[in-house]
Amino acid sequence: MSEDFKNILLIKPSSLGDVVQALPALSALHRSFPAAKISWLIRPEFAELVENHPHLTETILFDRKFLGKAWFHPHALFCLLSLIRQLRRSQFDLVIDLQGLFRTACLGWLSGCKKRFGMTNAREFAHIFYTHKTRRDQNSIHVVDYYLKIVRAVGAFEIEVQFLLPVSSNAADSVNKLLESHDIKPDNYAVFVPASAHKSKCWPACNFASLAEKMAAKFGLSIILVGTEPERLITEEIVSASNFKVTNFTSLTTLPELVALFNGARVVVSNDTGPGHIAAALGVPLVMIFGPSNPIRLFPYGRAETLVAVDPFGRGLGLQSTDPAHAIEAITVDEVYRKVCEQIS
Repeated sequence: MSEDFKNILLIKPSSLGDVVQALPALSALHRSFPAAKISWLIRPEFAELVENHPHLTETILFDRKFLGKAWFHPHALFCLLSLIRQLRRSQFDLVIDLQGLFRTACLGWLSGCKKRFGMTNAREFAHIFYTHKTRRDQNSIHVVDYYLKIVRAVGAFEIEVQFLLPVSSNAADSVNKLLESHDIKPDNYAVFVPASAHKSKCWPACNFASLAEKMAAKFGLSIILVGTEPERLITEEIVSASNFKVTNFTSLTTLPELVALFNGARVVVSNDTGPGHIAAALGVPLVMIFGPSNPIRLFPYGRAETLVAVDPFGRGLGLQSTDPAHAIEAITVDEVYRKVCEQIS
């Protein structure tokens, strides 16, 4: 397909990690169709991560939880109809749905666009709304490769993997002030991401506390914990279990500030969760801990050396492992600490 598209809609509302993994697809579209306007349909809580991206023209907010009330809530219905009208008025000549769900595929169809690309294995019968479907194969097991395969099917030819995640100067200033207020040197700290939306992805809090002590003793680093307000119980448990000062930044940073905080870190240690994938995209020293979720699909792209997992590339292609040997509790503090030393070196 060699059509020169002028108005492209990229649909990838969530989750945070998946949004980060879709960044190379966005950049590939921009390089291949430099004159095109590119819009991204995304949930409000993730929009500020990409809204100043140089390869993106605009974000279109998709408040899934609120709009899901449209069948009984008049204002939600009004907002949903307004969103559909906005999509139709935009007159997109290409829609790419990287979410692969009924609601996202349906919105692509409701936009009125005649060319709608998506996944052959999309869930909830979403594939019925696509005019073109792309199948996953052995060369597109990783989600980044699969997204790029879909973009290639569109006709994009500049498909070099590029994770472009600009650091806002305002966010960097805010982070520097936050560090200063906690007496943390801006060039000598590590960041821990100890929580996740899925309990099976959470390395034990006591392990993070032990790791913090070993890292502080070896490298003299300040240790910073980050997370959202619902994750405060986990971060406070680490603070309580630590025998030295660990600084808790839970709910103190916006997404752009989190990017800036990671960008200055000596190392980031994270579960397999969205913020960890931000650190991976930035290229900073990173250790990512995997439990039952299959690393072969989601490990930091091109950075296999950052992984700590049991048999990371020998589990087949399933999304999740039920083998107790792959439980995240099987990962020891010493294993993670060795990887931290490698990354800092």
